[in-house]
Amino acid sequence: MRFSLDHAALLRYAGLLTWAMVGCWALSVWFEPDMADVGGESTVDALLHLIGRWFAVYLAFGGVYWWITRRLPTRQPRLSDHVLLFVLTLCAIGVSYFSRTGLGSILLMVVAGLLPWLLPIRLAIAWLVIGNSAIIPVFMGPIGMSPLIAVVQSLVYMGFSSFVFVTAYVAMQQAQAREEQRRLNSELRATRLLLAESARINERTRIARELHDLLGHHLTALSLNLEVAGHLSEGRAKEHVQQGHTLAKLLLTDVREAVSTLREDGAIDLSAALRPLAENVPALDIRMDIEQPLTLDDPERAHVLLRCTQEIITNAVRHAGAQHLWIGARREAGGIVMEARDDGRGTDALTAGNGLRGMRERLAQHGGTLDIDTRAAGGFRLVLRLPDTALAATATTGAHA
Repeated sequence: MRFSLDHAALLRYAGLLTWAMVGCWALSVWFEPDMADVGGESTVDALLHLIGRWFAVYLAFGGVYWWITRRLPTRQPRLSDHVLLFVLTLCAIGVSYFSRTGLGSILLMVVAGLLPWLLPIRLAIAWLVIGNSAIIPVFMGPIGMSPLIAVVQSLVYMGFSSFVFVTAYVAMQQAQAREEQRRLNSELRATRLLLAESARINERTRIARELHDLLGHHLTALSLNLEVAGHLSEGRAKEHVQQGHTLAKLLLTDVREAVSTLREDGAIDLSAALRPLAENVPALDIRMDIEQPLTLDDPERAHVLLRCTQEIITNAVRHAGAQHLWIGARREAGGIVMEARDDGRGTDALTAGNGLRGMRERLAQHGGTLDIDTRAAGGFRLVLRLPDTALAATATTGAHA
């Protein structure tokens, strides 16, 4: 199998590689002590002290970077991510402060690769400028540069960081476009299956109607005429007429059974229509438990369940930040019940957005309901109930009234 990485993963590992290369400074100082300003302390103690403080900040940067980028392509940024981003920036500045070098500016380039993923574009640009400007006092203080050289040095590193920032921004746009394409493709496949099922049902219904209206009508007329002829004929002719009457009745019975079979088999397989929606969703493990067989005669109602399932998956990825999603569907008296739950972040004060309101409206148009159960750090649980026919919807509405 060919090994491949997406844009975000490549940027993440490139950042980790850059961080690892910055760590070579400690080795160079250890073997070349003259590279470090150790003041008046003994050489060994000074080196240990200097490298110890630097190494603590350096390791903190690597740990925070690894943690904050573990699910970078898909999850929505949280307040904790912004706090970690601030810590990451401070650690980068600390690396320059303790090493008395410009290594922190190199790590700020790594931070620049994260900004488009975690912040709105304008805030990300402001963060980039402020972060690189904040290192100017380090250049002037411990490193000992003149103010002009410190500013120029900061601007040079800011230019490099800007290049990394734009690269990350383009990668983010590509990742979003690819995810949107995947979503539209899965929705298209599911809709195509639904349309194919609807076309198959319509054709079977048309054939059943033609058999019933044309062949059934003529066979009934033939049977009645043979019955009359049986009463008017005598002898061997009557025997043949009665035999023909019996065959006509048997043929009429076979036609009725064929018509009934065509109508009974003309139902949409919900499992085949819904499963494509759960394929290849990044960073989300979707497990579907759909009763077999689970069929629905009305294509419009099947389309409602299709749209609701798509919205459930979208909410779990974009808003809940879930890693696992469980979707189950089964038939209960008079309709279909679908239950979905995830392990994402919930809320104690739910404010329904356009997605949840749209689901409620779609279900309500066909007599269905939507129940939502959520709490902070407890994920979401949704229960959808949809009557399988307009008659069942009327009965359900009357029962609730």
